[in-house]
Amino acid sequence: MVVLHGLWMPRVSMRWHARQLRRAGFHPVVFGYAGVAGGPEAAMSGLRALLREPADILAHSLGGLIAVRTLEQDPGLPVQRVVCLGSPLCGSAAARGMARFGLGSISLGRAASLLREGCEPWRGPAQLGVVAGNLGLGLGRVFGHFQGGNDGTVAVDETRLPGESDHIVLPTSHSGMLLSPDVSAQAIHFLAHGHFAHRR
Repeated sequence: MVVLHGLWMPRVSMRWHARQLRRAGFHPVVFGYAGVAGGPEAAMSGLRALLREPADILAHSLGGLIAVRTLEQDPGLPVQRVVCLGSPLCGSAAARGMARFGLGSISLGRAASLLREGCEPWRGPAQLGVVAGNLGLGLGRVFGHFQGGNDGTVAVDETRLPGESDHIVLPTSHSGMLLSPDVSAQAIHFLAHGHFAHRR
């Protein structure tokens, strides 16, 4: 079980989810990467090495993009299920908005391109589940100019990747997902069963 954090976040940000996974009988390994300085390519290389053995994935935000892009490039990796938490799999309007400003672009670093563009429609063998939030608290609203539901950083529509196995929207903000019992319970349910407890 591999756990990935998001942009600007340290490995410790996923400690709470890792603890819940352990209590549910999983054996999580938190994979740390330098999203801004190192960039997605370096992260994908390290993740690919971890995924040579059968594993599932739980990933927050940019971590979900890195996981899905890795599996796009190497569909033979033995991954059965992936859960993305608030990941802008269809591309991030907030990232595109930030990129228009010098400091905003610098703050995204080498992750800027992946955040702006997102991923291709999912065609891989792994089951892909996505948790989105609709508690719009966060500065991402300033840059993203969201029209619909959002978690303050990512719009709900940005998480709806064609080909995903299941999708659920919960009342949480982007950073609130990191400590949400509801998010954890739904993620664990998908990892165990291939679908969320509350269907679309």
